[in-house]
Amino acid sequence: MDTGDEPVDIINEMREFQFSCPKREAHARGLLHPTILAEVIDSEGNWTLVKQAHDRQDAGRYVSPVGGHIRSGESDAASLKREAYEEMGLKKFKYQHIGSAVYYREIIGRKENHLFVLFEIYTDQEPALNHESVSLRVFPQAVLKQQMKEHPELFGDAWHFVANTFYRQLFYD
Repeated sequence: MDTGDEPVDIINEMREFQFSCPKREAHARGLLHPTILAEVIDSEGNWTLVKQAHDRQDAGRYVSPVGGHIRSGESDAASLKREAYEEMGLKKFKYQHIGSAVYYREIIGRKENHLFVLFEIYTDQEPALNHESVSLRVFPQAVLKQQMKEHPELFGDAWHFVANTFYRQLFYD
């Protein structure tokens, strides 16, 4: 289990390395550090989202299925592969970098100042969830758009940020 002692790289908004410190300290001080996020899309264009466990930031709401801190000195690709395996059991997949954006919020006693480094994962592999998620749902894109419009409360704040920042043309009129 994560103790918060894992080192992360503190960066500026141009993603230039500043120093490393424990993740717990980065969250206590609101220091900017990179995190991996990935959307999982199957060969039919369906999106998989997970419902977060009760102890997570967006508890009980749907969010991106892969996400976590990039370890100090770890590449984006290595972090993506590690997190995809840890959180969904995914081993073989194709992926594409989508973009990056800063997301700041204060939640569950932390100042999360994250540079979201977003990827898309393309796979038909059956996922195996870890303890961070209680369930998953596969959404056809049109259904996801409709659900976001009619029931925005079903989706976590982080997912709304990702959808609005990177997929506005897909999910918002």
